[in-house]
Amino acid sequence: MNLADDRIGVRVDGVSKRYSHRVKGEHYAARDVRLVVAPGEFLTLLGPSGCGKTTTLRVVAGFEHPDAGRVYFGDQDVTGVPANRRDIGFVFQNYALFPHLSVSDNVAYGLSVRGQPLGTIAKSVGDVLALVGLAGYEQQFPGQLSGGEQQRVALARAIVIRPRVLLFDEPLSNLDAKLRVTMRQEIRELQQRLAITTIYVTHDQEEAMAVSDRIAVMNEGSVVQEGSAQDLYLRPASEFVARFVGRVNLVPARIVAVESDVVAVDALGIVMRVPPGTQRFAAGDRVSLLLRPEAIAIEGDAGAGPIRGTVVSHAFLGEKIDYLVRCGDTLLQVVRYNAGQVQVVADGAAVSLRPALDAATLLAGAPR
Repeated sequence: MNLADDRIGVRVDGVSKRYSHRVKGEHYAARDVRLVVAPGEFLTLLGPSGCGKTTTLRVVAGFEHPDAGRVYFGDQDVTGVPANRRDIGFVFQNYALFPHLSVSDNVAYGLSVRGQPLGTIAKSVGDVLALVGLAGYEQQFPGQLSGGEQQRVALARAIVIRPRVLLFDEPLSNLDAKLRVTMRQEIRELQQRLAITTIYVTHDQEEAMAVSDRIAVMNEGSVVQEGSAQDLYLRPASEFVARFVGRVNLVPARIVAVESDVVAVDALGIVMRVPPGTQRFAAGDRVSLLLRPEAIAIEGDAGAGPIRGTVVSHAFLGEKIDYLVRCGDTLLQVVRYNAGQVQVVADGAAVSLRPALDAATLLAGAPR
């Protein structure tokens, strides 16, 4: 089963969707959303609850009609096309399986309503169940399956119709942590194998980074930044994105000097030279210095790190140790990864810190 020859792109052009709210009044669930998904690309809409990602997905699916803007599948304007004629596969958060139907009948449902011959349906169902690792489960019922198996049935039902576009709405939120990791790997591998143009919705930044070719971060109904996981993590365009995509330290700082290839900033009691990034700064500007926890080395008090602090607390998490370190009036998150025999720094211990300045980023304005 390969859909590469049928790949199309998706374009969301200025889509807005309003709702009336008893308290908020007229509320924009999506505001002027613009997205381009290349044929075969895996795009994730990432953001907190209420940011507009699910509304945008439902507009793409045809479950909601936008108040403004258009949706295109390839060159076709599908804005007014009903959902059942858009040729999409949709995987719901709650799986939406029919409890009274067997696995085989659940997966076959979309083919049956399309009037496919029984022989064709049986072969397609068998092929797709084998593809998702459920061969032999044909006569089981949803209530007899684990959460991960139900998710595979929902995925099989979505792809058996050979959709042009595959849509996911928080598909792993009902699974436990370990199973989520397994399922996200399976979804990504399957999407790559079938080369289906895919839009995926989640609020989990690690999940988004693991499955996506590209991520669109949304807030208050709008897309605030797009890019690869690496782009968003290393070069966030705003404090919101920096805080939402991974853990981060945002330290108040002041620009001392702007040189040709570095910016000198006064922060944490020392002057550091960091990459200039994409924003323009001038001497005297108040900025936020972004330091990721894993980019700060922690050593004993006798260490060579230029920043002095005191360990407030620590958490041993197996492959890593999370520290909270007080440096003057600032609390820093620091991560030390466990490479084997690692010595835990005790709470209350004096330490020195050495940030990897080539991994630092500057954002305009003091942290909020």
